[in-house]
Amino acid sequence: MSANSHIPPIQCLLTFEALARSRSVTKAAEELRVTPSAVSHRVKHLEQIVGNKLFSRADFSLTTEGSEYLAHVREGLVHVREALVSLKRFPSASNTPVRRKLRLTVTPTFARSVLMPRLKHFLDAYPEIDITVQVSIPLLDVVAEDADLTVRFGTGHYSDMEHICLAKDDVTPFASPAWLRENGPFANVDDLQRVPLLRSPLEPWRTWFAAHDLDWPEPLDGSSFNDIGLMCDAAVQGLGVGLIRTKLGAPWVESGQLVRLFERSVPSPHAHYLCWRSGIMDRWECATFADWLKKALA
Repeated sequence: MSANSHIPPIQCLLTFEALARSRSVTKAAEELRVTPSAVSHRVKHLEQIVGNKLFSRADFSLTTEGSEYLAHVREGLVHVREALVSLKRFPSASNTPVRRKLRLTVTPTFARSVLMPRLKHFLDAYPEIDITVQVSIPLLDVVAEDADLTVRFGTGHYSDMEHICLAKDDVTPFASPAWLRENGPFANVDDLQRVPLLRSPLEPWRTWFAAHDLDWPEPLDGSSFNDIGLMCDAAVQGLGVGLIRTKLGAPWVESGQLVRLFERSVPSPHAHYLCWRSGIMDRWECATFADWLKKALA
């Protein structure tokens, strides 16, 4: 089996042992008092850590590597239980289980459009982790100093922190259906010259103009917003056309509040990055969340 410096979380090991014994996701979930999806997620996470498949997916029989690993896991769990019995001889003042705390700072629209629709899946899989979510101001990098992990929006040049790219996105003009009926149709990009363009320092129009070989200057007039969600809301209210990222704007589009003016999308010059201070990833709750978030957005 491949070597890995990360020690698997104890709940992953307990889940692996329970599933190997019962060969049933439902029974393992009932035993551990978690959801079946949590069982599946923990086993997948454990397989990623050890670098091998542990089960044959059809009937949950163990692979060769799984059988070998199970023996080591059971031996380790025996030692853990023996240590627990020893500790119970000298009980502490409180028997309250220790919970893991994770402070996460995110940009507002990323939290609303991307994180919140997915967060329950993480908390179901790791109910022992409590997450505090705080918002930051995009581009200005105004963040909480005590944040463990930070989602930043920008170019990715962060010399003060370690970071990975979470998600890139495309941009295209959007407007409300009612506004489009009143001001359309839009046969080509030149039609944008006759309508109000909503502005944001987060998503300059020059990206769209340059991709269409237009030498138009950046708009100087019209309403401006420092949050993409606010600009989406402004477009919904009929204030004009917003240059909006397709992933972040998905909730407004899927609900029918916004529609795109043109088929073509162009890459945004910015992206979302997960950032952290050196040493933070030594805490398994931080490493686990970072790994989960990156995979959830893949």
